[in-house]
Amino acid sequence: MSTNRLTLNVQSEIGKLEAVMLHYPGPEVENMTPKNAQRALYNDILNLAIAQKEYAQLKGVLEKYSRVYEVSDLLEKVVEIPRQRAILLQKICSAEKVQDYFEYLMELSSHQLARVLIEGLPMQVKTLTDFLKEEYYALQPLYNFYFTRDTSVVIGNRSLVCKMANAVRMRESFIMDAIFNSGLFFNTQVSNMYDLSHNNDPVTIEGGDVLVAREDVLLVGSGARTTPQAIDLLIRELCGEKSCRKHVIVQQLPEAPESFIHLDMVFTFLDSNTAMVYKPLIINSNPYKTVHIQIENGRVIKISQTNNIPTALKKLGMEIEPVICGGKADDWDQEREQWHSGANFLAIAPGKVLSYARNINTLEELNKKGFEIVPAEDVINGKIDLERVGKCVVTLDGSELPRGGGGPRCMTMPLRRG
Repeated sequence: MSTNRLTLNVQSEIGKLEAVMLHYPGPEVENMTPKNAQRALYNDILNLAIAQKEYAQLKGVLEKYSRVYEVSDLLEKVVEIPRQRAILLQKICSAEKVQDYFEYLMELSSHQLARVLIEGLPMQVKTLTDFLKEEYYALQPLYNFYFTRDTSVVIGNRSLVCKMANAVRMRESFIMDAIFNSGLFFNTQVSNMYDLSHNNDPVTIEGGDVLVAREDVLLVGSGARTTPQAIDLLIRELCGEKSCRKHVIVQQLPEAPESFIHLDMVFTFLDSNTAMVYKPLIINSNPYKTVHIQIENGRVIKISQTNNIPTALKKLGMEIEPVICGGKADDWDQEREQWHSGANFLAIAPGKVLSYARNINTLEELNKKGFEIVPAEDVINGKIDLERVGKCVVTLDGSELPRGGGGPRCMTMPLRRG
């Protein structure tokens, strides 16, 4: 089995994407009503059929150039192993206070169990008390699981299982931990932030806030989903060895609106020398600090404030030309397009990125910088071979998916880059 396992390795945001983990949105997204949408971290309910059609474009492009792993397939294989199944279910049932369902879940087929853990488990009504409860599910559907970026992140050859800011997403991390620790699929060292923090409340971190700029440079957002305490713990975990030399650049983020929940909603790399930025937060003067943390010989030697991320990167030999989300002409365009994930790009190779087609001012700005605009369907049907074009933006249809609160980077978890 070990010869078939993939060795995880991510040393940058823009290296050729060789392997990636996805989760195709399923019935769990539709198992939501306007009444519980806010608890599910949504402002509105999505049309599943349209969301799936849009997601199929993302998956179709990635399958052309990368090895794609589907979370539900991996989960089904993990729970085929009785011991792995028991460990995962004990953790879930304890955390979600549904111990009475443990034996029932243990008896399900692997396929049924994988579906239930993602799509939700309706509550069994055995008493009047059960009948009168307003709650429908014993295990809530994982409404957000198609945002695979958030629950884990690969840094070098280490996989970090994130400690989510909202309890409704905790099971997602438990599932990712089971997949990484199963030994079935990947060669990796696993760091679990729930375990490292002893489940300490102030420690939360999500993968959308973590960008691997270079082997020795990490960018981390600090805001609504990732706390300073978690960043301190991350540094201790990644840089505990005496030989460790790293730079961690921390960008404070506004707590609101929700379009600022992660760093990758305001800053993403496009190429070795280009990044998409939301200008009001990344370039303009504002109250949110950019902090440079230097680690030498496994310990923090200096913490200092710097002007912004591009300035900090330039001092480290990474000269980045910012491309303005929403274009330069109109502040309103910048705000509108950032809201719909206009700064959230996924690089599948240096200078080859994925984005939503709806953010036309952002795309025009990229086109001015020499990026060819390529519709996703032209890539999927073979009309355009990305290996034969230069810098380009592959555009995805996006009417429903952006309403979920994320873009192509949010919906993908790179496992290996060239």
